Amino acid sequence: MRFENVGLRVTDLARSLRFYTRALGLREVRRGDTRTWGGGIWVLLGDPRSRRKVELNWYPKGSLFSGPYRAGDGVDHLDFTLGVVSRKELERVYRRLLQHGAKPTGYEPSTTAGWMASVTDPDGIWITIGRRPRVTRSPRKARRT
Repeated sequence: MRFENVGLRVTDLARSLRFYTRALGLREVRRGDTRTWGGGIWVLLGDPRSRRKVELNWYPKGSLFSGPYRAGDGVDHLDFTLGVVSRKELERVYRRLLQHGAKPTGYEPSTTAGWMASVTDPDGIWITIGRRPRVTRSPRKARRT
């Protein structure tokens, strides 16, 4: 397992994107929408120089993660990736974290279509573990001679 990024909870995604890209020079790497299972919209930003990443997380009202926002509550989660592994491996790591004292959050492989799980550490900080899907290669184009 390797550390992937830190997630920051934001109240205005467009405003935060402008700030992090224009003021700090970060670039959008990818984005996703987890509202179908109670989440929100996330945007992963990267620093082209250091290659470090930060994820901006916006949650709509009614999301499982929405609630009053207080300054200092902005660290949303620590994100780790297992890389390209099976769902079974993600489930094994999730169980191991629980055995070591992590607490379940309701987001486990069975509730996220098998691509991620979240736990909290002993102080209540969310930790997300995810896996990358296997890449299917497209057939190579024939070389012209």
